[in-house]
Amino acid sequence: MYSMLASCSKRSFLVILLSCFSLLSWAQQVLPQPQEAVISQEGFVPVRPYRVSGLPASEQSVLALLKAGLPITQKGKSLPLKISKLKEKDARLQRSGAYKLTVTPQKITIEAFDDRATFYAVQTLLQLTKKDKNGQVTLLPATIVDFPDVAYRGTVEGFYGEPWSHADRLEQLRFYGKLKLNTYIYGPKDDPYHSSPHWRDPYPAKEAAHIKELADVAKQNKVEFVWAIHPGKDIKWNQADSAAVLAKFNLMYDLGVRAFAVFFDDISGVGTDAHMQANLLNHIQRNFINQKKDVAPLIMCPTEYNKGWANKKEGTYLDILGQKLDPAIHVMWTGNRVVDDITKEGLEWVNRRIKRPAYVWWNFPVSDYVRNHLLMGPSYGLDQQAAQDMSGFVSNPMDKAEASKPAIFSVALYSWNLQAYHPQKAWEAAHAFLMPEATAAFRTFSAHNSDPGPNGHLYRREESVELKPHLQSFLEAYRSGQYPAEAGKLLAQEFRNIEAAGPEIRTKSTNQRLVEQIAPWLVQFNYLGKAGKHAMFMAEKKASGQPGSAWAEYLRVEALLDSMALVNLTLNQNPYQPGVKTGALHVKPFVEELFQHTGRSFLNQKEASGQPAQADALVNAPYSKAVRFASQPLVFNNQGLSFSPMLETVFLDTTEYLGLKMGDAWQATALSFNFSTNNLGAWGVLEVSSDAKTWRTVPLTEQRGKGRVEFADPSIRYVRFRNNSAKRQNFYLKEYRLEVKPKVGQDPSLFAYDKSINTYQTIKGGQPVTVKLPAELKGSPLTVLLRTDGVPVTISVPGKKGTRQTIYRGSEAYVTLAASQLKNVSQLVFSSEAAQPIRIYEIVKGQ
Repeated sequence: MYSMLASCSKRSFLVILLSCFSLLSWAQQVLPQPQEAVISQEGFVPVRPYRVSGLPASEQSVLALLKAGLPITQKGKSLPLKISKLKEKDARLQRSGAYKLTVTPQKITIEAFDDRATFYAVQTLLQLTKKDKNGQVTLLPATIVDFPDVAYRGTVEGFYGEPWSHADRLEQLRFYGKLKLNTYIYGPKDDPYHSSPHWRDPYPAKEAAHIKELADVAKQNKVEFVWAIHPGKDIKWNQADSAAVLAKFNLMYDLGVRAFAVFFDDISGVGTDAHMQANLLNHIQRNFINQKKDVAPLIMCPTEYNKGWANKKEGTYLDILGQKLDPAIHVMWTGNRVVDDITKEGLEWVNRRIKRPAYVWWNFPVSDYVRNHLLMGPSYGLDQQAAQDMSGFVSNPMDKAEASKPAIFSVALYSWNLQAYHPQKAWEAAHAFLMPEATAAFRTFSAHNSDPGPNGHLYRREESVELKPHLQSFLEAYRSGQYPAEAGKLLAQEFRNIEAAGPEIRTKSTNQRLVEQIAPWLVQFNYLGKAGKHAMFMAEKKASGQPGSAWAEYLRVEALLDSMALVNLTLNQNPYQPGVKTGALHVKPFVEELFQHTGRSFLNQKEASGQPAQADALVNAPYSKAVRFASQPLVFNNQGLSFSPMLETVFLDTTEYLGLKMGDAWQATALSFNFSTNNLGAWGVLEVSSDAKTWRTVPLTEQRGKGRVEFADPSIRYVRFRNNSAKRQNFYLKEYRLEVKPKVGQDPSLFAYDKSINTYQTIKGGQPVTVKLPAELKGSPLTVLLRTDGVPVTISVPGKKGTRQTIYRGSEAYVTLAASQLKNVSQLVFSSEAAQPIRIYEIVKGQ
């Protein structure tokens, strides 16, 4: 059967936008893409309203959808809209959600496997329908045969941090219905009635009412509301706790829940026993699932939920589950690592051990390990040959429900029709679907907010894909002293697009909840666009021989980067990865390198000279023998230098260590740590060193793995925690923070001629600053690089009899002093009467 949409999928996405969308005449396409479809190019206006037959009385939500999109009547002359049970013997259609839809000018017929399939057929029918401003309906003739590749498709609210709001969840369920997603697993880690300490207890009345409403709305949208319990942190393998689980499930059943899960992820201790887990799950299967006639299959999340953490030895945890678990129970799996792509090879590996197709828990776009980033890019890394290797596929989203929709949209398209899935096209379609009123701006924003940055999971995503080659080619040319004009124009335009995207999304978007959730990033994105725009001006002015104008642009870029730094320190200040990162993989580094390279050029330094040696004194870095910690991001702020906390259990093997290295400019004053383990003192030692060769053990005082140690030795540069035992030790890295303070510096006037554009000397009103000129600057014409912000500054030299002779007064930032003004001058005196400080960045030899 010819598939118009499949044909379109072979072309580039731009062609799809221009041809496939116009082919449907009102810029719609059926999403997710049907398995088989013939859709006519010529629409028709129904000559009469439709009379619906065959729809069960219980399906009032489906009838409401039909009435919203089509003229429906129950009397008088009409066209038939017939709904019937699917009788097709094709094995592909013998599954929930399968349907056949035929639309002609004479009638509409829907053949559906079940009520969910009827709902899906109507969703497809509505995508073939257009209603103009006068209410006239036009339909496209079509013949569609459709079914999902994966039985269970949707999301698991399984992230750490603030759970979604009740309103967020309701909106998500309605969104899933439109996209033929049928699963929402409720498992927020920070819900105490889902996990410890209250998993045994009933929900309070307000929360119980919310659960009931969620179950009702899920049912209306043909979504399974799966309520998960997470008892493993403090479960006791006894009859009382087994009964407590069943009692809690019965309470949830009474609220309307008809699908259940048990999570044993991210726990330690006795709760990790595979035999006991299997016994409990089989008990639930026998005494609850099998006893109820209207509940979905039970789902469990194992403790070893990824290959990286799994015991590879035969007969261990996963094999025990495979052998002992009732075959009807689904087993979840995140892939080869906690956060990873999903591959057929990886699924086959685990399926052999658990003896059933894995139920995929894909940890994307979840960002609880990089909370200063948004993951808004394409959903790729999903194997298109793995349909038979998975029983379900759910995405773990961000804590920002609306910002997660582009990824969830793509998951809907992937899990429905794996072979037709194309990550980039799905991502493009998501932006048009989600924000038609500002699609280009939303796309620009997402394109530069997709990579999580360095993280402990080692999971990275592409970012700024279209711009990356132009950024690279421009920098290569600029480093060699050229200014590529065409590339410069292209980049300048994209920076203007970035600058404009945030305000356009704010003013045009009808989704104010999305705007609210991404507000800090919209602010930062606007600053990034402005910084990039002025960086391009700066480079152009410098290349065209206008150093004064270039320096003015340099100061504008610096101010904008300072504003970005302030946003990073004040907005989104969560305790884990505080701050706001945007364009962090390519765009912001480009702006920073352009800024730094141009800054060095003002010092008359060649690129080969690189950064001045003084900069090394400020560098802090991880210092760890274990690679899993070497890649963990660092946070440096007024509270000190620390690792970003890691949410899952981590480990140190024998002799491995976790540590930090400070730059020479800093002095360690204390270490605060929290490993959340009862036996830290039995296996761990804290060591310090000034050279990473000679180590000294520091006495450790801790309680349950938490403590604080103060340091008095100013020579300490390395602080590490080492596993001194003979075996692997597991723990939580909740805190590892080194409190620091600056070491005593040199004469401040050095900063005015230290060959570093990153340091500066401050002039305060009424407090003149004397700069002693080094020999290399004496007798030469000088250029003074200032930041005055319009405030007048006076530069004078010593005169006769203790007087001072003024050689410059003004508010320019780029000041040139002729050699004739500087004969026999060994020092310059800078002064200002204004309250606003002025900065002297550098005094350099003039050209």
